[in-house]
Amino acid sequence: MAESYEFRPIAHIHTGFPEKFGIPRQSLLVPDAKGKIIFEPEFRHPDILRGLEGFDYLWISFVFSENVRTKWNATVTPPKLGGRERKGVFATRSPFRPNPLGLSCVKLEGVTYEEKYGNVINVSGVDMLDGTPILDIKPYIAYADAHPEARAGFVEDTRGEMEVVIPNELQALIPEDDRRTVHDLLKQDPRTAFIHDDDRIWGVTYKNMNIRFKARDGVITVCGIEPILA
Repeated sequence: MAESYEFRPIAHIHTGFPEKFGIPRQSLLVPDAKGKIIFEPEFRHPDILRGLEGFDYLWISFVFSENVRTKWNATVTPPKLGGRERKGVFATRSPFRPNPLGLSCVKLEGVTYEEKYGNVINVSGVDMLDGTPILDIKPYIAYADAHPEARAGFVEDTRGEMEVVIPNELQALIPEDDRRTVHDLLKQDPRTAFIHDDDRIWGVTYKNMNIRFKARDGVITVCGIEPILA
């Protein structure tokens, strides 16, 4: 008989990514992408984070809550391979998995106390959808977790970055604190890998901005920024 286990969120993370499209494909690729982890009421004990301040990075176990499905596939098409080549699901970090579990390493920016929520964890380098359920939090320990000599399989030579051009009049529409984040988000090339259309206008949402852009010859050019009204 197959075993089953029941999990419940201990917290939810709030980020600047209200939509799946455009979220960084790995954590820490966009270092300034901020997140705030707010615990569920039963986990707001004042001692639950004692000692956390001594660490620089955290492992976050979470649920791909928008990708829950009843069927799964043995192979997926990694975006970095242009969506044309299939790899085994366990050889990838695809969100489409038999169990929709994610794992991200984020930078700990600090813990603050809020009257409404108790202790809140502030992090950066996030790659999670706004409102993502968090299942567990563990400290990152460099001597055990870091392996800089490790091979990277089929993604070894696929980390290309785009040049980003944002005209001055559009740059002025981006809050100053968000400009570096928007730049880093775009340089990772958020486009769907298997669509190749130099004339297509793409849109990626960050916070309350819909950022419109075109891509050609390794350059992403922002062509519009539309506010998203609440």
